[in-house]
Amino acid sequence: MKKILIANRGEIALRIMKTAQKMGIKTVAVYSEVDRHSPHVKFADEAVLLGKAPSSESYLVMDKVIEAAKSTGAEGIHPGYGFLSENATFAKMVEENGITFIGPKPHAIKVMGDKLAAKEAVRDYDIPMVPGIEEAITDVELAKKIASEVGFPILIKASAGGGGKGMRIVNTLEELPEQMERAISEAVAAFGDGSVFIEKYVGSPRHIEIQVLADTHDNIVHLFERECSVQRRHQKVVEEAPSAVLTPEIREAMGQAAVKVAKACDYVGAGTVEFLLDENKNFYFLEMNTRLQVEHPVTELISGVDLVEQQIKVARGEKLPFTQQDLKITGHALEIRVYAEDSLDNFMPSIGTLTTYKQPFGEGIRLDDGFEEGMEVPIHYDPMLSKLITYGKNREEAIQLMIKAIGDYKIEGISTTLPFGKFVCEHEAFTSGNFDTHFVKNYYAPEQLKVQYAKEKEIAALLGLKLYLDDKKNLKTAVSTSSDWSKNRV
Repeated sequence: MKKILIANRGEIALRIMKTAQKMGIKTVAVYSEVDRHSPHVKFADEAVLLGKAPSSESYLVMDKVIEAAKSTGAEGIHPGYGFLSENATFAKMVEENGITFIGPKPHAIKVMGDKLAAKEAVRDYDIPMVPGIEEAITDVELAKKIASEVGFPILIKASAGGGGKGMRIVNTLEELPEQMERAISEAVAAFGDGSVFIEKYVGSPRHIEIQVLADTHDNIVHLFERECSVQRRHQKVVEEAPSAVLTPEIREAMGQAAVKVAKACDYVGAGTVEFLLDENKNFYFLEMNTRLQVEHPVTELISGVDLVEQQIKVARGEKLPFTQQDLKITGHALEIRVYAEDSLDNFMPSIGTLTTYKQPFGEGIRLDDGFEEGMEVPIHYDPMLSKLITYGKNREEAIQLMIKAIGDYKIEGISTTLPFGKFVCEHEAFTSGNFDTHFVKNYYAPEQLKVQYAKEKEIAALLGLKLYLDDKKNLKTAVSTSSDWSKNRV
């Protein structure tokens, strides 16, 4: 492949383009009208307008994306994440048009995109799963029977779902009918599919995921784990690698389980297998994401592997250049997602103009972003501005470097989640490693953060006043040495 089209926008489009450029591959950007002047458009060798701002009229229109690839002579399409990245129909259309889809085959996307189908696919591979029923139901009476057998609390989940949509925790038999109705309704609205299933609710879980890579020559490796337990509304906001709690034995067991999941669906390319880890360190298969993950940089930093480069090479039919024995963990990496949201006001969306946008720099600091000073933050897409990543020789160093990087990252004109990121990095539960997916619910209080900010502003004001008074005290007025010119006149 000498030219590829990136069917995405913003930071992930830029990140893919930079690797392609290093590989000597030309890039084609696609964009909506509102993204006309975005950095990913300017960085690419060519750019094609897809349509108006709404993604339903631009980034999600499959025919337009494929036509853009054909008209520019792009031999491959990289979908990034989000948009069409996990759409089996799109992957199939790309192949049918003689273009290489830089990702897994349509079959793997389809199987792993349905949670129930995914469980069915891995059933024969001896992979631990959360107790529950592995078939879709809509019958409330059947749900009551299953819930009584599994034991409360239970979790109702949309079969076609993700991101917390169509998901309900149920603690008693009495509340089950109402919660099930809500889950089905939400699943229909979000995915057009009201199928739900029931499983035992794991009370204090950690969210651990394993990165896998597979080529077309039957080679599959895992690149260790990422800890993604700090979440809000079932969305990850802070990720790190490796996890602070996995032993080498558990890491190896989870890695091998992830490889088995990849084998179960004949996986090709980069993918992520997600697990729940309970308080006794038992792990359970959750799902597989058949694309590049938002948090992939932390894996790249601890493994030394460019995942986008490997995706492209695998798509070209090349073998993986390493075996499992060649891979090892070096150092520690931490990532926070920087959203255009007000973390002091229930994470409400914040839109506007980036009047100030100064990026942090330095050794061990990586910033994947797609914005520049003066740009508008559009309301049409995901509110993530960037991913701020730090890397140190150990976890403590990565955390301290993150706190510094957050302080150096200057964004004005909108509210962001940078204050929340700093709160997490300074909280004892996080620094000790003793946390789970309930971190935000258990510890985060915007009121405390407001008080802390008020104190910091007061300290800054007092410090500024002291410096002013010290400067004033030391200020000396020059003595005039000019002569009385009037007395010296001739």
